[in-house]
Amino acid sequence: MNISVVGTGYVGLVVSACLAENGNDVIAVDIDEEKIACLKRGEIPIYEPGLAELVKRNVDEERLSFSTDFDSAVRQSKILFIAVGTPTSEDGSADLSHVLAVAEGIGRAMDEYKIVVLKSTVPVGTNRAVKKAIAGITRHPVAVVSNPEFLKEGAAIDDFLRPDRVVVGTDDPAVAELMKELYRPFMRTGNPVLVMDPESAELTKYAANAMLATRISFMNEIARLCEKVDADVANVRRALGTDSRIGHPFLFPGVGYGGSCFPKDIRALLKTARDAGIKLELIEATERVNEAQKIYLVSKIRDHFADGLKGKCLAIWGLAFKPRTDDMREAPALALIHALIDEGASVRVYDPEAMDEARRQLASVEGKVTYCKKSYEACEGADGLVLVTEWNEFREPDFGRVRDLLKEPVIFDGRNIYNPDKLRDLGFVYFGVGRR
Repeated sequence: MNISVVGTGYVGLVVSACLAENGNDVIAVDIDEEKIACLKRGEIPIYEPGLAELVKRNVDEERLSFSTDFDSAVRQSKILFIAVGTPTSEDGSADLSHVLAVAEGIGRAMDEYKIVVLKSTVPVGTNRAVKKAIAGITRHPVAVVSNPEFLKEGAAIDDFLRPDRVVVGTDDPAVAELMKELYRPFMRTGNPVLVMDPESAELTKYAANAMLATRISFMNEIARLCEKVDADVANVRRALGTDSRIGHPFLFPGVGYGGSCFPKDIRALLKTARDAGIKLELIEATERVNEAQKIYLVSKIRDHFADGLKGKCLAIWGLAFKPRTDDMREAPALALIHALIDEGASVRVYDPEAMDEARRQLASVEGKVTYCKKSYEACEGADGLVLVTEWNEFREPDFGRVRDLLKEPVIFDGRNIYNPDKLRDLGFVYFGVGRR
């Protein structure tokens, strides 16, 4: 099929490469001339395992191309994916200005029937709004499909090529069959293509992320209770996870969730509920718990250093909101670092992929942050080590070397990846989240 994907951000680039991998002819379109020039040179603007290789292979095979010529891409393609950003507005709603601008552009450029697929995360009613925007400009017929993405950063390629499910929101049976045909090669294991009305499809993405975010905040509250009653959250989590009704995923306590999806989608869902005149108390609590959890380790650090944090220096391992990405949008590390600096501390930081982004995100506290090229360098002369993001390279470090580099052998484990007994035997003072 001839396909255009408008937007070459995280979602757009993954969608473009994966659709091309399956033999489709895909044009990835963006108004950012510098970004398109970089992509044409083979430079990938984001870190996602396997993406660079996938892009290169499909460009070499001439199935994937990059362009700033929006009108030409629209006319060449039967299916047009919209994959532009929907950032959070001040009132918590999703900003649809980019989506609607693309819709209007499609209306001006299209010269025959087109199928427009909404891949951006959008609130209920956007499908209708996009169709109205296009219909207000052109007399050519158009179908608008809601097709939310469920990609996990760090595993996005596998999520697209082998999805748990594909959600298709359309009231047109012919369009539903075409979307099934498009996705059929990815569903060989029997996982379903779920066809539903557009409103249900739009709400599904928010509901899924709200459920996952709620599990994280729930487990973080249980972890805090464990500390108060001398229980160990590792044991509680293991028991909960064996319940077939619950399962293990997203039952890991730590420093809270961040990234481009959960925080934004929780706020958009709450705004949708407010507009509908209802109050989602559990989801509101999920957001409150998460914001507090991001700086929960600061209280442990403060309590450990009896003379306060002024003049202390902490080593920070892990800055991205999760492993296998360079994304720092609403990363817990940002809130934690700012809280430590507000109390007079400085930090030495290291992340395998997010260092450039960290310099941009932490520009306001320049002088209080030392950017290190290696993990052990961050420990040199620091008063303690704080593990924030559980990259694989942090799981089995040379603890003897870490102990010798630190001024004081203390580790604040924000992801519970270390064995407390082992570290204590090595002479460390250990603090986890909900651990005995």
